[in-house]
Amino acid sequence: MTKYLNVADTDWYRQRLIRVTYCVAAAFCLLFVRLLHLQVIQGEELRRLSENNSVRLERTDPSRGLIFDRDGKTLVDNRPSFDLSIILKDARPVADTIEKLARVINVPASELMLKINRSKGVAAYKPILLKQDFGRDALAAVEVRKFDLAGVVVGVRPLRHSLNKQSAAHLIGYLSEINAGELKSGKYPGTKSGDFIGKFGVEKAFESFLRGKRGGRQVEVNATGQVVDILKTVDAQPGHNIYLTIDQMLQKRTEALLKGLAGAAVAMDPATGHILAMASSPSFDQNDFVSGMSHAKWSTLISNPFRPMENKAIQAEYPPASAYKIVTAMAGLEEGVIDETTSFHCPGYYKYGDRVFRCWEKKGHGNVNVVQALIVSCDVFFYQVGQKLGADRLAWYAKASGLGSTTGINLDQEAEGLIPTTAWKKERTGRAWQGGETLSVAIGQGYDLVTPIQMLVLTSAVANGGTIYKPLILKMINTAEGKIVVQAQSQVKGKLPAGSQTLELIKKGLWGVVNDSRGTAKAVRIKGIDVSGKTGTVQVVGRKDDEEASETEKPDHLKAHAWFVAYAPSVDPQIAVAVIVEHGESGSKAAAPIAREMIRTYLKKTGPGKQLKAEGSTLEAVKVVNDG
Repeated sequence: MTKYLNVADTDWYRQRLIRVTYCVAAAFCLLFVRLLHLQVIQGEELRRLSENNSVRLERTDPSRGLIFDRDGKTLVDNRPSFDLSIILKDARPVADTIEKLARVINVPASELMLKINRSKGVAAYKPILLKQDFGRDALAAVEVRKFDLAGVVVGVRPLRHSLNKQSAAHLIGYLSEINAGELKSGKYPGTKSGDFIGKFGVEKAFESFLRGKRGGRQVEVNATGQVVDILKTVDAQPGHNIYLTIDQMLQKRTEALLKGLAGAAVAMDPATGHILAMASSPSFDQNDFVSGMSHAKWSTLISNPFRPMENKAIQAEYPPASAYKIVTAMAGLEEGVIDETTSFHCPGYYKYGDRVFRCWEKKGHGNVNVVQALIVSCDVFFYQVGQKLGADRLAWYAKASGLGSTTGINLDQEAEGLIPTTAWKKERTGRAWQGGETLSVAIGQGYDLVTPIQMLVLTSAVANGGTIYKPLILKMINTAEGKIVVQAQSQVKGKLPAGSQTLELIKKGLWGVVNDSRGTAKAVRIKGIDVSGKTGTVQVVGRKDDEEASETEKPDHLKAHAWFVAYAPSVDPQIAVAVIVEHGESGSKAAAPIAREMIRTYLKKTGPGKQLKAEGSTLEAVKVVNDG
């Protein structure tokens, strides 16, 4: 009996041991599977999370390259921006931290929570931007209470800053936050969401040089996210500095002359193609785009009928009006339909078919040759030259002179303009070209469209003897240490389709526009300096033959646009200008005085203008000369 019981006890203990062994084995299997999952499957992610509990990588934004004028005067630099962010992992409980922060910086907690809710999907250890570029008073308040604001961090980054509000805004351009499409395009390597890039003007054209390279530092943080040690630092590399061809003094003077007007003025060195000034009015404050623009302000900008966001110097298209007579004269002389002695009688009108085309001078100019016709801007003379040439021959000379196509200036969204041909009209409208339309385009009306920069290039080419330069806005690019990376060189695009004799006759006429007693721009004369130029007035609406020519009686928005192109000194010119004033009524009244002051300002600085001391620097009263 005893022996039987011992055997039974042994079996019972054996069964218990086997069960326990199975349980232990199962437990170890579960632990092994769990460890395998953690180490192999989730190992990389857990390792990253573990490191971020104590060691984190902070990015350091580079300083964007500075922008200077031709003489090294600073136009755009950077200023410090204090940005407030929160790291959710360190800010538990988040709601309590946000409530405390809202009271400190006097911002509604709901506004801060909205930004957090919009950042769903962002890793808990990565900072979420709550407020950018906040003031120094708020910064001080946050720093004083930082131990009560776990997870709240203040970052400092360089923020773009234009030193001269609204000055050269259309040329320099602005920055704005990179969008998803731009990030995916691959055109902006090294950028991330939230970065600012050039969106317009020079800032966009030279983005790759200006941006610089991001740096970073490896830091050790405590349980509340406060940095306790810096383990490693890689310095950010600042962007390259850009030196433009513009003259800051001339730029500011030009902008002052355009204040309160809609239009554009641009100046160039005829011998190099360097742009000396480029102003478009009205302008905008480029700093608004970096510091954050309200929806209301943006709506005001884009709804403004005078188009402040448009660079009118290169984007706006206008009929060239009488300034186009330079091309008509060139074509007529080169094609032999007129010569120096050819003269036509102007009784104040020209009959063509069953229509009467009027001259701006109702009583007529009498007998005039090509030089005299340029001086007095006789429409009748150029009607007849255009008729003899035909639309297509006239268009060829215009296009060969650089009109109707982009100049190649290194700025985005340059307009082409339009030089019409008979084939163009047929394709565009399905109707044949009419002879009367040739008369209109011969004096720069009708379908003709040009930009101010195109008229400047043409004027510069006439001034320098026929060389067409590509407009240049870049002088050089330097590293932050001063090493030259790019030294820009003048680029010749071609030659005017005119011989020296033709150009001399045209230049003689342009000199007379300003200096002859009959010239349409007599009031532009500058004591001690010969100025040559051409006026033009663009009809905004057509008028019937029996209507009076008075512009003053029309509503402002129906008044004519005013052109003036010029260069000076007439011999060995140093500056060429093109000015357009929208609804300015007359080229001699509105545009020419602006050009005169631009020339005066620049030449006073460069040498010949020393003779102008007695002339003063303000606009003088201008006698209005109706110039067609």
